[in-house]
Amino acid sequence: MGNWVVVAQYENDTYRTEFIRRGLETKEQALEELHAAAHTYVPSKHVVEQWRQVYRFADQESYLVVIKGRLTKWECTLRIAELIPDPTDPAASERARMEDAAMEDSAVEDRTAEVSDEPQDRIPPGY
Repeated sequence: MGNWVVVAQYENDTYRTEFIRRGLETKEQALEELHAAAHTYVPSKHVVEQWRQVYRFADQESYLVVIKGRLTKWECTLRIAELIPDPTDPAASERARMEDAAMEDSAVEDRTAEVSDEPQDRIPPGY
């Protein structure tokens, strides 16, 4: 299992970090997933999307995504991150990685259930 992740960070009453993809092996894989997520990511807060704007930051490793819903405008930052092992306790890092894998499996199941419950409107990029 890899050390790279793609995360979304936003404020919704409190500041939140949501893992989009975990366990990526290389930085290049994480960047590919990040680029794809910038155009397809739908927040767990159900927003009926009317349009989307995607801004790439100069570091090329993060995006600002602005989604206009029916009533509100929603913003988040998508970025990649690398898990850094704890040099003082390698076993703790391995346990954390295993817990992340278990959480990823349950998150995928939750997302699948959410998506199938109701239709999602999506305007293709470029419109």
